[in-house]
Amino acid sequence: MTTRFAFSIAATDGAARAGTIVMQRGEIRTPAFMPVGTAATVKAMRPAEVRAAGADIILGNTYHLMLRPGAERMARLGGLHAFMGWDRPILTDSGGYQVMSLSALTRQSEEGVAFKSHLDGSRHMLTPERSMEIQRLLGSDIVMAFDECPPAGVDARRAEASMERSMRWAARSRAGFDAGEDHAARSALFGIQQGSLDEKLRARSAAALIDIGFDGYAIGGLAVGEGQEAMFGVLDFAPAQLPADKPRYLMGVGKPDDLVGAVARGVDMFDCVLPTRSGRNGQAFTWDGPLNIRNAKFAEDRGPLDASCGCPVCTTWSRAYLHHLVRAGEMLGAMLMTQHNIHFYQHLMQAMRDAIAVGGFASFQSEFAARYRRV
Repeated sequence: MTTRFAFSIAATDGAARAGTIVMQRGEIRTPAFMPVGTAATVKAMRPAEVRAAGADIILGNTYHLMLRPGAERMARLGGLHAFMGWDRPILTDSGGYQVMSLSALTRQSEEGVAFKSHLDGSRHMLTPERSMEIQRLLGSDIVMAFDECPPAGVDARRAEASMERSMRWAARSRAGFDAGEDHAARSALFGIQQGSLDEKLRARSAAALIDIGFDGYAIGGLAVGEGQEAMFGVLDFAPAQLPADKPRYLMGVGKPDDLVGAVARGVDMFDCVLPTRSGRNGQAFTWDGPLNIRNAKFAEDRGPLDASCGCPVCTTWSRAYLHHLVRAGEMLGAMLMTQHNIHFYQHLMQAMRDAIAVGGFASFQSEFAARYRRV
């Protein structure tokens, strides 16, 4: 019988963990970074290039896909994997964050969130049950529970009320997921811890999620404007509140130094639009920090984007050529910059996995911090 979902930890170094998630569509090495394929594509990348860069799993977006091309249409076309030509695992977010951040008009209630599409103004209702249904129609391998993600800086009363509602929605997500028996037999469901920056609220959230029971657990409600210091403050306690034998996923993070700091605190999975969005805007991530290829100083620079990188971009083209492409608005510039960034992020994850495996993560973290310059 093919494994539905299994997680094993091969090595630990302090709080950092290296392991493997096994699913029917393939193995996911952890710590893992998931490139974001919002609308059934990792922007400016072909699926084979994403895989060649080292990605084991990508992320799809429930909100965007339910609006265009539509979940029911996607199902008729064979599901998200067949539609986009990616045969490995896909995690889909629940749509809750996008509903609350992108829609001009929303009405939240215990039932769910009523909203107007940012595309055409059409009206929709997203509930825990509908989110589970959409993710089933997409054919997601890892399904996220529907939750409410409050913005940074909310007061304690709002944070508590939001967390409690998210836990009620988590229970409904569990029931809705289990109702789709065929999908539940081959996919996994992750719960999402909430509680803002409050340790006690997050402990209560973790306890509620554990009581419901999930295949993995996400840390939500961070990377929403609180800053790295505050985020790391939460990560100093939040991962340990979650089961040690399940994957821990930090949603929407982040910059390379965010990833290193979060792995040091026990996080296993990440996603973020930064490598693709930054690539399209002319920013490359390197081991010495990000650089803006638009800068005039690169106009005659014959060196690679990153001398320490072995990706196809760095071994083929110069900074001068990439500077020209980006300044000229050529689409190849966005493609090559994105390809490098995706490769860099995957190389970073592999370097952390290797360091954990030999008990050298502290040294790796120190050397990385000494070299990397955050912008």
